[in-house]
Amino acid sequence: MVPALRQQLLPHALLLLLVAQMTLAAVPFLQFDRVQTVLESFGSSDSDALASLPFPHPAKPVTLPVGSPSKSFWVDSPGANPLAEVGSEGELTKDADVCVIGAGITGVSAAYHLARMIGRNAGEAKRSITVLEARDFCSGATGRNGGHLRSNPFSDFARRAALYGPEDAVRSYDLEEYTTQELLRIIRENGASEDVDLVSEGRVTLFMTPEEEESARVDFKAAKAAGLGRLGSVKWIDRETMNETRGTSFPGIWTPGNNLWPLKAVALLFKLAAATSEKVNVTLHTHTPVTSVGPSTGPTRRYILGTPRGTINCDYVVHATNGYANYLLDPAKSKVRIVPTRGQIIIVPAVAGTGAVGKTGWAANQGFEYWFPRPVKDADGEQPLVVLGGGREAMAPGYEYYETDDGVVNKKIGTVLRSFLPRMFPGLYDDTSRPTWEWVGPLPTLENESSSHQYVSAGYTGHGMPRAYACAEAVAGRIVADMTKSEWTAPEWFPRHYHTNHSRDVY
Repeated sequence: MVPALRQQLLPHALLLLLVAQMTLAAVPFLQFDRVQTVLESFGSSDSDALASLPFPHPAKPVTLPVGSPSKSFWVDSPGANPLAEVGSEGELTKDADVCVIGAGITGVSAAYHLARMIGRNAGEAKRSITVLEARDFCSGATGRNGGHLRSNPFSDFARRAALYGPEDAVRSYDLEEYTTQELLRIIRENGASEDVDLVSEGRVTLFMTPEEEESARVDFKAAKAAGLGRLGSVKWIDRETMNETRGTSFPGIWTPGNNLWPLKAVALLFKLAAATSEKVNVTLHTHTPVTSVGPSTGPTRRYILGTPRGTINCDYVVHATNGYANYLLDPAKSKVRIVPTRGQIIIVPAVAGTGAVGKTGWAANQGFEYWFPRPVKDADGEQPLVVLGGGREAMAPGYEYYETDDGVVNKKIGTVLRSFLPRMFPGLYDDTSRPTWEWVGPLPTLENESSSHQYVSAGYTGHGMPRAYACAEAVAGRIVADMTKSEWTAPEWFPRHYHTNHSRDVY
């Protein structure tokens, strides 16, 4: 074929391939607005909003985490979790200055920041922090997520700016960048990059419809006009280049991004927290679910926490249980409503080597699907295992909202995920390959609020890795300010709409 004719026919061939891939794709497109509408209706007290739901408002009570969760690669690989049962036996701590409920990235980050701030600012008195976890260490959402660590560069900016104003919208992206860079700094300064399998090869986001690409360009333009930084690192990739270089015919963007073993990163944070200062004692009790929080009957502490192993008295409580928060916090009394949302992950082998598959992290379909190849020793020959999450949008109209049981995988979502990559990347994946791992976990949504000396940091809408560390820092800052009778000032990167306050206690 003559080159000129080939150049003329190539765009048409790619368009046909694109249409074929979209037709074969097992997931519905352009579901973000619909999912958001359903989610926002859950948090409304407006009867008209509730009546507009496509199914009755869920009446399921939020439970404690189930005792037998599905097996997660991050948690259940041999030797992956040496802190799994720390503090689960023996005497329970009876008294602490701060009790942190939950040992995922939020709870451990809170302990880390508290230990550092108290060590610097809280006088000579020795303080104590107790972290309580219902199951194994870091076995909730953090130990069950997709393993991505990257800040959102600009996606959804126009909507956030309309809701909260351009300045606060910018802060919501700055918070994610702050978190990402801080965690990378901690990992690298402690020589832990290899230990946590850190890969910093960026993220490719695919646009599966013209509407999705147009929306991204609108967001990019709005973010640039508002002065959001880091946009110079965004690289737009047309479908011809994407097909030639990455083996799929959808256009997209490349942005900075990282992947890691999330549980191991959180374990590093906990070890640093425990070793921070002689002035701070950090204790961990796993397999110790908190079943109640109430006013202390003693003269010296504000709260008493009930557990199956006994009670603990403390002055401050940090609720870092994310999708399980409303087990302890009545949403009607506390005005805290977190919508538990179940996400699903599989690990599948590629049929090509890393040279063809690459090392980049990926997302597609408005972020509903996300994946990355695990690092391998032989970059050219060894076939990588790929961690793939998503498929929730195939479960309309419920979208897996109000599902707290992470012990059962959704078969329909599993079928969707198995067929996703082979259809997106013909020749690199095979839909007959069986997943080596498949698990589910909570991806809670909505807001973070506080109640008197109880603090809640939760509701990250599936984006907790680049948000939780910084939100926990803000919570720790407020607690230490109260301890030292000083005024707390929000960091410049902290969005003002993230901070809501209810001054009364709720039991």
